[in-house]
Amino acid sequence: MKKIVLFFLFISAAYVFVSCKKDTIPSDNLNLLTSHVWTADSLTADGVDESGAGGMLEMFKGDTKFNEDGTGYVGDINGTWKFTEDESSLVITSDSLSFPVTTKIEELTAQSLKLTTSFPKDSTLTVFSAVRMTFKPK
Repeated sequence: MKKIVLFFLFISAAYVFVSCKKDTIPSDNLNLLTSHVWTADSLTADGVDESGAGGMLEMFKGDTKFNEDGTGYVGDINGTWKFTEDESSLVITSDSLSFPVTTKIEELTAQSLKLTTSFPKDSTLTVFSAVRMTFKPK
Protein backbone atom coordinates (compact mmCIF):
# COMPACT_ATOMS: atom_id res chain seq x y z
CA MET A 1 0.00 0.00 0.00
CA LYS A 2 2.86 2.35 0.87
CA LYS A 3 4.42 1.75 -2.56
CA ILE A 4 1.16 2.61 -4.33
CA VAL A 5 0.79 5.87 -2.38
CA LEU A 6 4.42 6.81 -3.12
CA PHE A 7 3.93 5.93 -6.78
CA PHE A 8 0.85 8.18 -7.08
CA LEU A 9 2.61 10.91 -5.12
CA PHE A 10 5.56 10.71 -7.52
CA ILE A 11 3.27 10.78 -10.58
CA SER A 12 1.35 13.78 -9.16
CA ALA A 13 4.55 15.68 -8.43
CA ALA A 14 5.88 14.94 -11.92
CA TYR A 15 2.59 16.14 -13.48
CA VAL A 16 2.67 19.39 -11.48
CA PHE A 17 6.32 19.95 -12.38
CA VAL A 18 5.76 19.38 -16.10
CA SER A 19 2.52 21.37 -16.33
CA CYS A 20 3.70 24.45 -14.42
CA LYS A 21 4.04 27.38 -16.79
CA LYS A 22 7.49 28.87 -16.82
CA ASP A 23 7.73 32.61 -16.28
CA THR A 24 9.01 34.10 -19.48
CA ILE A 25 11.74 36.68 -19.18
CA PRO A 26 11.54 39.37 -21.85
CA SER A 27 14.46 39.23 -24.27
CA ASP A 28 16.94 42.07 -24.65
CA ASN A 29 15.52 42.75 -28.13
CA LEU A 30 11.98 43.03 -26.74
CA ASN A 31 13.14 45.42 -24.03
CA LEU A 32 15.11 47.57 -26.50
CA LEU A 33 12.29 47.67 -29.06
CA THR A 34 9.45 48.44 -26.65
CA SER A 35 11.20 50.83 -24.27
CA HIS A 36 11.20 53.75 -26.71
CA VAL A 37 9.01 55.81 -28.93
CA TRP A 38 11.09 55.80 -32.10
CA THR A 39 11.19 58.70 -34.59
CA ALA A 40 11.84 58.10 -38.28
CA ASP A 41 15.29 59.38 -39.15
CA SER A 42 15.59 58.13 -42.72
CA LEU A 43 13.10 56.36 -45.02
CA THR A 44 14.65 55.36 -48.33
CA ALA A 45 13.69 53.14 -51.25
CA ASP A 46 16.46 52.12 -53.61
CA GLY A 47 18.67 54.73 -51.90
CA VAL A 48 16.28 57.65 -52.50
CA ASP A 49 14.38 59.52 -49.74
CA GLU A 50 10.72 58.49 -50.10
CA SER A 51 9.36 60.05 -46.88
CA GLY A 52 8.08 63.30 -48.41
CA ALA A 53 4.60 64.14 -49.66
CA GLY A 54 3.60 61.58 -52.27
CA GLY A 55 6.60 59.36 -51.50
CA MET A 56 6.04 55.63 -51.29
CA LEU A 57 7.10 55.63 -47.60
CA GLU A 58 5.21 58.76 -46.55
CA MET A 59 2.81 56.70 -44.38
CA PHE A 60 5.78 55.39 -42.31
CA LYS A 61 6.99 58.93 -41.45
CA GLY A 62 6.71 60.16 -37.86
CA ASP A 63 6.74 58.33 -34.57
CA THR A 64 6.79 54.57 -34.11
CA LYS A 65 5.87 52.59 -31.01
CA PHE A 66 6.08 48.85 -30.45
CA ASN A 67 4.08 47.78 -27.38
CA GLU A 68 4.90 44.64 -25.40
CA ASP A 69 1.45 43.21 -26.17
CA GLY A 70 2.23 43.12 -29.91
CA THR A 71 0.27 46.23 -30.86
CA GLY A 72 1.68 49.52 -32.03
CA TYR A 73 2.08 51.96 -34.85
CA VAL A 74 4.63 52.95 -37.48
CA GLY A 75 3.90 56.50 -38.61
CA ASP A 76 0.26 56.52 -39.75
CA ILE A 77 -0.06 52.72 -39.71
CA ASN A 78 -1.70 51.09 -36.67
CA GLY A 79 -1.52 47.35 -36.33
CA THR A 80 0.25 44.45 -34.73
CA TRP A 81 3.81 43.22 -34.77
CA LYS A 82 5.77 40.14 -33.76
CA PHE A 83 9.31 38.90 -33.88
CA THR A 84 10.27 35.99 -36.07
CA GLU A 85 11.34 33.00 -33.99
CA ASP A 86 15.02 34.01 -33.90
CA GLU A 87 14.17 37.71 -33.30
CA SER A 88 16.11 38.75 -36.41
CA SER A 89 13.05 40.23 -38.12
CA LEU A 90 9.72 41.91 -37.38
CA VAL A 91 6.43 41.03 -39.06
CA ILE A 92 4.10 44.05 -39.16
CA THR A 93 0.42 43.51 -39.96
CA SER A 94 -2.19 46.22 -40.47
CA ASP A 95 -5.48 46.84 -42.22
CA SER A 96 -3.65 49.75 -43.89
CA LEU A 97 -1.25 47.35 -45.64
CA SER A 98 -2.13 44.92 -48.43
CA PHE A 99 -0.08 42.17 -46.79
CA PRO A 100 2.10 41.62 -43.69
CA VAL A 101 5.47 43.31 -44.06
CA THR A 102 8.52 41.41 -42.82
CA THR A 103 11.45 43.66 -41.99
CA LYS A 104 14.97 42.47 -41.18
CA ILE A 105 16.47 44.05 -38.08
CA GLU A 106 19.84 45.37 -39.19
CA GLU A 107 20.52 47.16 -35.90
CA LEU A 108 18.70 47.43 -32.59
CA THR A 109 20.35 49.38 -29.79
CA ALA A 110 19.17 51.95 -27.27
CA GLN A 111 20.20 54.66 -29.77
CA SER A 112 19.22 53.15 -33.11
CA LEU A 113 16.71 50.95 -34.92
CA LYS A 114 17.48 50.06 -38.53
CA LEU A 115 15.13 47.91 -40.62
CA THR A 116 15.32 46.71 -44.22
CA THR A 117 12.68 45.09 -46.41
CA SER A 118 11.34 44.86 -49.93
CA PHE A 119 8.22 46.91 -50.59
CA PRO A 120 6.07 46.99 -53.72
CA LYS A 121 6.48 50.02 -55.97
CA ASP A 122 2.88 49.86 -57.17
CA SER A 123 -0.40 48.00 -56.73
CA THR A 124 0.59 45.18 -59.10
CA LEU A 125 2.88 43.76 -56.38
CA THR A 126 5.34 42.63 -59.05
CA VAL A 127 8.11 45.25 -58.81
CA PHE A 128 9.77 45.82 -55.45
CA SER A 129 12.11 48.44 -53.99
CA ALA A 130 14.85 47.85 -51.44
CA VAL A 131 13.63 49.80 -48.42
CA ARG A 132 15.73 50.99 -45.48
CA MET A 133 14.08 52.63 -42.48
CA THR A 134 16.15 54.08 -39.66
CA PHE A 135 14.79 55.38 -36.37
CA LYS A 136 16.18 57.08 -33.29
CA PRO A 137 14.61 57.30 -29.84
CA LYS A 138 12.42 60.30 -29.26
